[in-house]
Amino acid sequence: METHMSKFAMPRLSAYLVCRDAAKAIDFYVAALGAQVLARLDGPDGKLFHATLGVNDGAVVMVAEERPQWGALSPASFNGTAVTLHLDVKDCDAALKRATDAGVRVVMPAGDMFWGDRYALVEDPFGHRWSFGQKLRDVSPAEMEATAREMFKQAAGCAGAEKEA
Repeated sequence: METHMSKFAMPRLSAYLVCRDAAKAIDFYVAALGAQVLARLDGPDGKLFHATLGVNDGAVVMVAEERPQWGALSPASFNGTAVTLHLDVKDCDAALKRATDAGVRVVMPAGDMFWGDRYALVEDPFGHRWSFGQKLRDVSPAEMEATAREMFKQAAGCAGAEKEA
């Protein structure tokens, strides 16, 4: 297994993604996220056994092929995912465009959020969700709470109006 880990220290917490057609997923992550393949090991069946990717200037994401016989299931086996991987980026719109050009499905378009970030949410072709956040401004906890409360109140009003219609 060839490795190029010298630029990337293994963080104390890393995501490990299981994908159907993991080799194709690696190519996708290189195109969509600018990932670098740091290490790759194919299994005797020709399918990806393990890969380590460098993402976002220092983060590490590991990828493996779905292998149900070992309990390694991808989001496709669950019809979705309960996890979103978040990337703190310099330019949310540029990150979203790159990912969109590579084939993600936009779940939430980029917008300025009450917590001070420009934020977007996407789902990749392998069922994993990724969010991009670009810090725009610092927001105090009190301001964030007040703004969030107003947003939830408006959302509840919209839900109530839909029920009445």
